[in-house]
Amino acid sequence: MRVVLVGPPGAGKGTQAQFIASNLSIPKISTGDIFRANVSGGTELGKLAKEYMDRGDLVPDEVTVAMVRDRLSEPDAQEGFLLDGFPRNVPQAQILNKMLAEFGTHLDVVLELVVDDEEVVRRLAGRRTCRSCGKVWHVVFDPPTKEGVCDACGGALFQRDDDREETIRHRLEVYQQQTAPLISFYADEGILRGVEATGPVEEITARAMAELRGFAD
Repeated sequence: MRVVLVGPPGAGKGTQAQFIASNLSIPKISTGDIFRANVSGGTELGKLAKEYMDRGDLVPDEVTVAMVRDRLSEPDAQEGFLLDGFPRNVPQAQILNKMLAEFGTHLDVVLELVVDDEEVVRRLAGRRTCRSCGKVWHVVFDPPTKEGVCDACGGALFQRDDDREETIRHRLEVYQQQTAPLISFYADEGILRGVEATGPVEEITARAMAELRGFAD
């Protein structure tokens, strides 16, 4: 099965991508993983991407697309894959469709993790990171024994800039601007399925798998 996973920041895409891919016995392919593999492997595309990243510039779409194409050409992706982080917009979705057509295949389903903005803010704004060991706690869901102190190493906890409420709300606005058209694009293609992404992780996974089974039927 060939699946694309989409959803706002804080929806739990990384966690669900791992569980869903494992349940389907297909590779989880994220753009972050692809970038790291190319850069650490010193590939030509990796060197090119690193030049942009070292300057603080965005890596152009054509470099990202070339990396995705290379990854989807690998043997483990021939029987299916789960894409997380690509495509991010309609032009990338159109490129992906064309790429898969050249491979003689197509997407089966796009899963959208659906969660409202206030829940995203609650999840992300409550995170606290240890300055010493990097462990992440949450003031509501996983609080340390002593406020502001890491249970694991005794280090001081802090709130990262990208976990501040105003930053999170800006990220959500950007997501809506870029991704709302993408959601409509896949809905028009008839392959979009929404999954309620609130509740325990295993329940969300179960809902996602039920959608996938229903789609396959």
